[in-house]
Amino acid sequence: MKTLLLLLPLFLAATASATSMKAVVGGWTPIKNLSDPHVIDIANFAVSEYNKQGNSKLELSKVVKGETQVVAGVNYKLDIQAKADDNGAVGYYEAVVWEKEWEKFRQLTSFKPIYHIN
Repeated sequence: MKTLLLLLPLFLAATASATSMKAVVGGWTPIKNLSDPHVIDIANFAVSEYNKQGNSKLELSKVVKGETQVVAGVNYKLDIQAKADDNGAVGYYEAVVWEKEWEKFRQLTSFKPIYHIN
């Protein structure tokens, strides 16, 4: 019985730690350095893929906000500022790119306008 009482605090601490970790797994984490070359590369990939789909001819201006999510790889959710080549209008977009860097795999999973400035 003494052994059980001695181990009980360790069990409770381990359970609390595991419970708090579950809330983080799969959650979105802010990107601290938006000017990181890899983040810029992901943003350029998103704009390029969007342009290839024939939806527009955008040019990346800057990454405004970003988050990552660990999945089978990493999801990058980026708020970007881009300029349209045809009329010069500035728009803000949310792009989601799924990357498996070890496989050299990237896929644009979402690209939607947030708002435009004419």
